[in-house]
Amino acid sequence: MHRPDVIIIGGGHAGVEAAWAAASVLGAGARVVLVTMDPGKIGAMSCNPAIGGLAKGQMVREIDALGGVMARATDHAGILFKMLNTSKGAAVRGPRAQCDKYHYAAEVQRLLATRAQVEVIAGTVDDLLVDDGACVGVRLPAGWRRVRADEAAAARNVLGTQMAEPVFVPEGAAQEACELRAGAVVLTTGTFMRALMHTGESRTEGGRVGEGSAVGISGMLRGLGFELGRLKTGTPPRLRRASIAWDSLAPQHGDEPPVPFSDLPAQTLPRGAFPGLAQVDCRITETTAGIHELIRANLHRAPMYSGQIEASSGPRYCPSLEDKVVRFADRESHHVFLEPESLYTDEVYCNGISTSLPAEVQEGIVRGMRGCERAEILRWGYAVEYDMVWPHQIDATCETKPVRGLYLAGQINGTSGYEEAAAQGLVAGLNAARRVRGADEVRIGREQAYIGVMMDDLVTRTPREPYRMFTSRAEHRLLLRADNADERLTPLGRELGLVDEARMDAFDARVRAMDAIRAGLLAARADASTGERWHDYARRPDVPVAAVAEALRTAGVDAPMPLVDRVVTDLRYEGYVARQRAEVRRHAESERSPIPETLDPDAIVGLRAEAREALRKFRPATLGQAGRLAGISPADVSLIAIAMRRARAVR
Repeated sequence: MHRPDVIIIGGGHAGVEAAWAAASVLGAGARVVLVTMDPGKIGAMSCNPAIGGLAKGQMVREIDALGGVMARATDHAGILFKMLNTSKGAAVRGPRAQCDKYHYAAEVQRLLATRAQVEVIAGTVDDLLVDDGACVGVRLPAGWRRVRADEAAAARNVLGTQMAEPVFVPEGAAQEACELRAGAVVLTTGTFMRALMHTGESRTEGGRVGEGSAVGISGMLRGLGFELGRLKTGTPPRLRRASIAWDSLAPQHGDEPPVPFSDLPAQTLPRGAFPGLAQVDCRITETTAGIHELIRANLHRAPMYSGQIEASSGPRYCPSLEDKVVRFADRESHHVFLEPESLYTDEVYCNGISTSLPAEVQEGIVRGMRGCERAEILRWGYAVEYDMVWPHQIDATCETKPVRGLYLAGQINGTSGYEEAAAQGLVAGLNAARRVRGADEVRIGREQAYIGVMMDDLVTRTPREPYRMFTSRAEHRLLLRADNADERLTPLGRELGLVDEARMDAFDARVRAMDAIRAGLLAARADASTGERWHDYARRPDVPVAAVAEALRTAGVDAPMPLVDRVVTDLRYEGYVARQRAEVRRHAESERSPIPETLDPDAIVGLRAEAREALRKFRPATLGQAGRLAGISPADVSLIAIAMRRARAVR
């Protein structure tokens, strides 16, 4: 086996984007090895079968603008598309899609199989190879196997006439233990590091039902000097749709027409959203006061409350039902969304009742909900606790500070959600590949993308619960809309080697179309008596976008409605955006000013002890990052800047 350029450990959403990004940057002739316990589960949606949402949807659009996989797979596998927050401004709207979870994973695998640079190995990693402070490879224990792509399964998945099949299939005999050396390693363990699943008093090793636990990696990372934490997440029970009084419950419909995630809708395959997807509908029910009493009576049997789970905390913004009942004791009910998981199975996801209570208690909860009195439970809910690495030990490039050439992405960094994991995977794969090529590292700024906001938050704040992205985390969210992700990032992606020619051509065509719309609005008169142009008239919030589109058609500019909407939004936000851009420019110098690794906090005269401690712990890469650390005041930032200037003068 010849030496790979980059090794990816883990085949979840982070691992997939890391492999795809590394392959894009390294190009033809490169070799990217992805090691995963079960190749058939690459791209699996282990919890909610949905992609996107508020702020999360913006990140998926950003991943797509940078040439990633997630949006394309979503458009192919989507069965219900909805834009959230449409009653509010465009800056806080978020696209979301319910997916057929089997088709989503199969499409991710099919796309990955098209990259000749990516080789998949079925196996585990029991050690990292570290020489002189740098990660130079991994050790594969005996039993690993090579994997091939099943072209017949991929072709059947494209048709979408039956439940999708895994594309990656192990082949050949199990291999002996070996060392596999590479230029960089990306670790994406998800919830599998020393993972335990809990349902009531029952406890099973594993990070997902039917799968194992990566036990050795935690000890290996501790041995390398990493500080680990422990978090938990959970999942709700799944029900059989035929056993639910479906028609008695209020429906939740998708948007018509559905809005795609990807900028490449023409490449969406036949059973995808376009053209003309017949969308499914979700249903809504709720918990009751009686259900809440049942939960309170059994709290002593819930692993988080009995002490059975050692994790310090779970997700604050996606809490278990037992957490909701305790935290919001005055609430007599909580909404529960019943979401089909596939077009070809009867599985229904109960969004809103994640729980690890015993099976008989879960049965009482489910059957206490309206419409679910006779519901059959296909899979019990459970909690997962797992090890993670406190993210102050990584840089915003995803490279670890203790070990060069080792990159961490996904839930190992304390985040939650498919979208957060995929975004980190893209950053890690990009920088791992650039390291191999000897190129400078890349950090995405807070003003450029939600991806940049997340990476900066991770390295300047210590999360106390799994990190989840929200629009409120972005101070420049007027710049970071879902509809303008391509404008913000696609040219950058092309420069970095992430974006191919076809995507860039599509971007250039959209830019030309929007230029034509702007020119048409400047030329067309909205009021003959006053001479007011549509360019000014369209700024009014009470003017429908459809009226603007009709005026353009009359003027001979027949543009797609999404692009008209985007240009009108630009006009309406123009003044606010100009102020935010000015603010970004004011802070640009500190954001770009690198702090030398040799700068000794103890040698900075006048720096407070709290600031010294923060600098030692977080080791910020730039002056801007230092200014966002808890414990560092504006006066401390000034002292650090003076010390940096003196260090440069000495050099």
